[in-house]
Amino acid sequence: MLLVSGCGANVAADSPKEDKTSVTNCGRTTTYATPKNPVAYDVSAIEKMFSLGLSDSMRGIVLPATVSSVIDKSPYKEDYSKTDTISDTVLGQEAVVSAKADWVFAGWQAGFSEERGVTPDSLEKVGINSFMQNETCFNYKNNKSDIDPVDATYQDLNDLGKIFKVEDRATHLVDDLKKRQKALKDAPRPKTLSNVFVYDSGTKEPYTAGRRTALNSVIDLAGARSVTGDLDARWTTVGWEPVVKSEPQAIVVVDYNKQPVQEKIQYLKTQSPLKDSPAVRNDNIYIMDYGEAISSPRNMEAAEKLSDYLKEKGLR
Repeated sequence: MLLVSGCGANVAADSPKEDKTSVTNCGRTTTYATPKNPVAYDVSAIEKMFSLGLSDSMRGIVLPATVSSVIDKSPYKEDYSKTDTISDTVLGQEAVVSAKADWVFAGWQAGFSEERGVTPDSLEKVGINSFMQNETCFNYKNNKSDIDPVDATYQDLNDLGKIFKVEDRATHLVDDLKKRQKALKDAPRPKTLSNVFVYDSGTKEPYTAGRRTALNSVIDLAGARSVTGDLDARWTTVGWEPVVKSEPQAIVVVDYNKQPVQEKIQYLKTQSPLKDSPAVRNDNIYIMDYGEAISSPRNMEAAEKLSDYLKEKGLR
């Protein structure tokens, strides 16, 4: 058996006769045949599957109603329309068992949750295999993963390619994304990067993106600096004071249907501690779709669009 290593997960393919794949993912190794009834949770996992042309092979998706607005703006809108939604709430073991799923793709503490009783271990006990998004591995048990979020997306796509026997599609997609990433990295950057604050939601304390999110990498590739990019976390709450002190020159507002984006912007402009910030004074508020802000095949497009916006605003 040949082991192919990567930054976050390793995949080894057995002989064609066995038609099985061994996956070492978040420090956990499992071996199984190509899933026949796979289920993916939330936009990140769902669109990674769709990007590899796997919608026809899926049993269904779990898509919380709070983020379902992404469908209309997604390049995978047609895939969403022909894939069963088995639940529109958070991932739950009962829903995937009832759907007769044989494999579940989600993140650790981003779908899989000990508190809710749905974990890779609990699913294994009822005969359901699983795969965790590599971006979330650092949260899983004692895993010490420190993989770059963009590299984690590439790892996910390559691993999915092997699991579902579509390696060529995965390689082609990852190669294209890497070329676009290189173009962004090679573009001229200002000596002093503009400060950007990510606002998801919250009034008492804002909910924002730490260094372990794809959005932190998107901002860096766009030629700016996230003011919360030093936080060793994925999505988390912070105090307003350090954000205000950073004097953000632009604010990225994440758009999904849990709260109208214009309501968020109105709060930032009129009531928030950032109402007198350079970003608000100069109306440098950029709306980013949820599907671009999370770990996704759309991250390079998000970085390209944000880079263009920053150039238009004289911020890079």
